[in-house]
Amino acid sequence: MKEEEDAKKRIKKLKETINHHRYLYHVMGKEEISSEALDSLKKELFDLESKFPHLVTPDSPTQRVEGKPLDEFEKARHYRSMLSFQDAFSKEDMLEFEKRITRITPENFTYFCELKVDGLAVELTYEDNVLVRGATRGDGRVGEDVTQNLKTIEAIPLRIFSEEKRSVVVRGEVFISKKEFERLNKERRKEGLALYANPRNIAAGSIRQLDPKIAASRNLDFFAYDIVADTDTGEVVEPFGAKTHKEKHILLREMGFKTVDREAECSNLGEVFVFHKKAGEERERYTYQIDGIAVFVNENRVFEDLGVAGKAPRGGIAYKFPLEETTTKIEDVHFQVGRTGAVTPVAVLNPVDLGGVTVSRATLHNEDEIKRLGVKKKDTVVVGRAGDVIPRVVRALPELRSGDEKEISFPKECPLCKSRLVRPEGEARWYCRDKNCRGTRKERLRHLVSKNGFDIAGFGEKGVNRLMEEGIISDPADIFFLQEGDLLPLERFAEKSVHNLLKAIEDKKRVPLSKFLQALSIPFVGEATARELSYHFGSLERIESASLEEISSVHDIGPVTAKSIYDFFREKKNKEFLEKLKKAGVSIEKEERSRRLEGKVFVITGTLQDLKREEAEKKIVGAGGRVSSSVSVNTDYLVAGENPGTKLERAKEMGVKILTREEFLQMVE
Repeated sequence: MKEEEDAKKRIKKLKETINHHRYLYHVMGKEEISSEALDSLKKELFDLESKFPHLVTPDSPTQRVEGKPLDEFEKARHYRSMLSFQDAFSKEDMLEFEKRITRITPENFTYFCELKVDGLAVELTYEDNVLVRGATRGDGRVGEDVTQNLKTIEAIPLRIFSEEKRSVVVRGEVFISKKEFERLNKERRKEGLALYANPRNIAAGSIRQLDPKIAASRNLDFFAYDIVADTDTGEVVEPFGAKTHKEKHILLREMGFKTVDREAECSNLGEVFVFHKKAGEERERYTYQIDGIAVFVNENRVFEDLGVAGKAPRGGIAYKFPLEETTTKIEDVHFQVGRTGAVTPVAVLNPVDLGGVTVSRATLHNEDEIKRLGVKKKDTVVVGRAGDVIPRVVRALPELRSGDEKEISFPKECPLCKSRLVRPEGEARWYCRDKNCRGTRKERLRHLVSKNGFDIAGFGEKGVNRLMEEGIISDPADIFFLQEGDLLPLERFAEKSVHNLLKAIEDKKRVPLSKFLQALSIPFVGEATARELSYHFGSLERIESASLEEISSVHDIGPVTAKSIYDFFREKKNKEFLEKLKKAGVSIEKEERSRRLEGKVFVITGTLQDLKREEAEKKIVGAGGRVSSSVSVNTDYLVAGENPGTKLERAKEMGVKILTREEFLQMVE
């Protein structure tokens, strides 16, 4: 069967790739792709093996937990196999998890949820209340004896609290706080050393240092999450009489261990989803890094009866937060023509969940980026979001190629009008220079009516396309000449919607100079540049007549952008377009920049209730201030809203003035 044969080939490639990256990360302490991308590959392998269970082999990454222990440490055999949870990334994954459970057990059960700390899992063994050994996970059966390093962590008790002597095996997570992570990187920056990538790497690296002084210097922390066994009696299902996972946590705290700040018993998946959503919303408030929640079948006996699938317990799962990076395949590459004529390659993806939404497109930026990535059609790639509105291809994974991949050829002609593309000297993009190109005209129209342009409500992409198809509008200025008779005959343009649209157009004929400039689709002119031009020149007439030297003297405008602005206002077709806008009744408001906050640097953190961050930034810039994304010695004010992140603590440490939303508004207004 072809499907099974394809799956067999894909599984082989996935196993080789995952083993390579797991070895780099867990044995060599290196990282070529993010843990999120690696998780995505493991999830794909798990799903394929679930569909074709007879293809599972003992050497599959799903059949072991971690890499081999390092030779420098003594080996430590675990009391019971130290398993690792399978990952879930969506509600659908969680529903499938519950289906697997209900197919196996007739018992009623509830769930126990807790924050999943992004650190290093370890096992602690106590005999007669005293810590005698601490070990890493290793391969799940045998780990590394790192007792001396773990003893340097204050949160790990050297003797547990108990009136009677107890012998117990406890498991938990070693981690480093966000504050400590920043402190260590600050020191490395001063010394000119490479910065640590993330807190998890530091925690893992510190525990696996041969010199305990290194671990001690990094102020590591620890949360306990499970009691594995009462080794005096050999009881593993309900140690010390604990019938639920919740009761295990109560016992852990009684023994002197810390557990996570947020946990809950949930009667059904609906309550689990609520817990997961709340944890995600509060993620930045925690002093440590979390990457999701751990979900257990709460009843310990049911959990044990469910057994193990591969190397993961059937009764537990890691419900991760939406991925910021994941892996998928490039099915094709399309070339889009933008409002400035720039041609952008866009990867058509096998749809995948990224950041909580399904994405099927990702930008490849330009021809140089395609060459840098070495990416081909049908490649498996890492796709990242990292806060960007448009996902991007981060890297290709050539080791997963099957031989069906094809080179990506950048076109020499415009995909729409077939005009020859040009690449200006010093630029990475190819352009269609035909001003009548349908693609360029459509994108300019869409941009003019969008929020970044005149912000005309009721004008969506479909509306623009329809009016262009009917020949009612051919350039953006035509919008301001529309009449009822132009629109009413068209399907889906009812009388009321036409009236509302025409009123919205009329209301937007008066526009601030910066918005007007941004709406013109001048290459390299975005919101910030448009504001600087507006404040510097004060009127459109002064910009139109400005010399290249005068434009170049404007704050933050470089030579390429200055040349683009200068050329735009000297092109005959653009002059005619501007004249047409004036005849349509478009008027431009002058903008004055206040000097009250000149030279002051602001950082914003948290939610400012009904005030959007973009609006807050505009108020700062409008009053002469500057906005920065990070707290530094140059920061004058930190504006702290609800649920502030680690920037608040950093600002306090550095003595930066903290402003509430109300204090901020009073200052800027």
